[in-house]
Amino acid sequence: GATGLVVLWRHPRSFIHVLFSVGMVLFAGEALSIGFIAHYVSPENLLFWEKVKFFISSLLSGIWLIFGLAFARSNSDCARFLSRWKWALSAYFVAVPTGVVLLWDNLLVGDPIFKTSSIFLFRLGWAGFLLHVVFLIITILILMNLERTLRNAKGRVRWQIKFMVLGLGGLFGVRLYTDSQVVLFRVLNTNFDVVDIAALLVACIMMMRSLTRTKVLEFDFYLSHAVLYNSFTVLVVGIYFVVVGLVARLSYEFQVLADPSLISLVVLVAILAFAVFILSDKLRYRRKKFISRHFKRPVYDYQKVWAGFTENTASLTSIKDLCLAVTTLVSHTCDVLAVSLWVIDDQQDKLSLAHSTMLSENQGANLDIRPEFSKDLIALLKLRSVPVDLAAPSDEAAYDLYQIYQAEFEMLKTQYCVPLRAAGKLIGVVTLGKKVMNQPLSFEDYELLRTIGDQVAASLLNLKLSEKLRQAKELEAFQVMSAFFMHDLKNLASKLSLVSQNMPVHFKNEEFRQDASQTMSQCVEKIKGMCNRLSLLSQTLQLEPREVDLNKLAARTLEGMNGQLMARVTRNLGKLPPLMLDDEQMEKVLLNLLLNANEAAGGDGRIELSTSHNQSQDWVEVRVSDNGCGMSREFMEKYLFKPFQTTKQQGMGIGLFHCKTIVEAHGGKIEVESTEGVGTTFRVLLPTGYGRV
Repeated sequence: GATGLVVLWRHPRSFIHVLFSVGMVLFAGEALSIGFIAHYVSPENLLFWEKVKFFISSLLSGIWLIFGLAFARSNSDCARFLSRWKWALSAYFVAVPTGVVLLWDNLLVGDPIFKTSSIFLFRLGWAGFLLHVVFLIITILILMNLERTLRNAKGRVRWQIKFMVLGLGGLFGVRLYTDSQVVLFRVLNTNFDVVDIAALLVACIMMMRSLTRTKVLEFDFYLSHAVLYNSFTVLVVGIYFVVVGLVARLSYEFQVLADPSLISLVVLVAILAFAVFILSDKLRYRRKKFISRHFKRPVYDYQKVWAGFTENTASLTSIKDLCLAVTTLVSHTCDVLAVSLWVIDDQQDKLSLAHSTMLSENQGANLDIRPEFSKDLIALLKLRSVPVDLAAPSDEAAYDLYQIYQAEFEMLKTQYCVPLRAAGKLIGVVTLGKKVMNQPLSFEDYELLRTIGDQVAASLLNLKLSEKLRQAKELEAFQVMSAFFMHDLKNLASKLSLVSQNMPVHFKNEEFRQDASQTMSQCVEKIKGMCNRLSLLSQTLQLEPREVDLNKLAARTLEGMNGQLMARVTRNLGKLPPLMLDDEQMEKVLLNLLLNANEAAGGDGRIELSTSHNQSQDWVEVRVSDNGCGMSREFMEKYLFKPFQTTKQQGMGIGLFHCKTIVEAHGGKIEVESTEGVGTTFRVLLPTGYGRV
């Protein structure tokens, strides 16, 4: 119970922490009922507390089943998953505990049988028998979910949760054994309560060990459903039953060890010790080092490593899947728990986390690192082709960078960087922490990582080029589609021509005038929308730059909107140097950003249009901000500035794509910051030297 309260105190609003705490409190309640049974007053008192233990166990099994299903899932994924099973789980919590209360007299039959002064036997009634069958099924499901969690954990996450899963798995493994004995003989032996209590104590020690490695129990990694079809749990349970049965039988025949409770506890401890040995990262490193030193040279079986790398990456078609496979391979092969792969954007000034064995997607998206970190790290690695030890004083540039950003590198558990270069260009970085035993990377480690890095860089470049080719084909398809729209425009023009031809003849007809006015209004609206949104992309953008005062252009754009803006607009125009721009094209950018801000903010909203000059970097900035609905992080990362992607009901997803095209044609770039429910800020950055000789 104290373990559960400590976990709840660390994060009282966490759903998984609440489940764990409730489960541990129920374990404490069950242990308390066992204590009352041991200090019974009368046979009736014995039966009462044994039935109370049944009721607590019915709640306990359901809570830990939910914990096993929710553990290592993100909050959103967990909510979706549990919502699909809410009726089944609700039925369990209503039917089973209620059944225990309603069938109270059918749980146990007859009086207790006293083997000794402290060991009693209870005969199960039909309701008690069915209840223990349900306990067996729930326990197996819990063990299968715990196994799935451990087998899918990688790197540092696996190191953090290993003792938690082993402790709970051992505890429910013992309960599987004791419950199966009860079902098999339909007799409940209080001697097995000692086994359950001992297993609970061992499990608490292991779970406390896990809690020293992590403050929270919230993890988010992909849980493969394939484990459900080849689960190791059934094999372990079978071996456990066979070993315990054989030892119990031999001890009974030869009277070596007559206490089956002690036998089962010894076997449990042996299996847990073996599991810890197999799963220990440090012991795995020592085993690999011993085998490498005494049985083979070199350290790595390169043929096996390369075959595994090729097999795991050859068929991958997305950057996300490739990065997942690479980080897992590097972590397992080099015995490094913290491995992350970062992808560099096209402007070569920003790192984006593609996958990490230490960080989830949500944690990676909310990293608290300084903006200059990415640029400085990229600048260091641009001319490097081999892995870099950031903490090595012999490499002055790398060591200085490590000292400047020591907080960021320690947060990311990073000491080594592997540059990913392809076609003479840096396209990504693999960062690694220290090895399991804090050993430095050897020469063979460097060579292996360099080879893997070259192959990963080539694969990343191919996937990026494939993505660009796909986008080019989408644009080509769009141009074909725009031809169909132009055909529709011709049809609308024909309709207007017909109206104009009949106008002189039927103009005095009131009904004709109404129909003609309606037709003309509809055609004009359709033509305006189609022309403004689609015809812009049907031809190559041609710029005609000339010297322009950007402040006057911004003011002229606002005045030319003629009251179209419902939101209140605030101007903050700073002193700017003259720029070489195509004023007609740049006015389209300002117009589109202002219209978008107006639609997002609404009639009661605010829009701010500001300009400024960054003399140190020779950039002119135009900023359009609103306090509207904002955009989600997922939409900005995946769909913003791409054609046919929009959050507006009537939009076509072309305006911002065209804005980006115009700005980049001027040698500039467009950036966005947005928070849902707070607002959005677009920043247009234009170089002051564009178009000047």
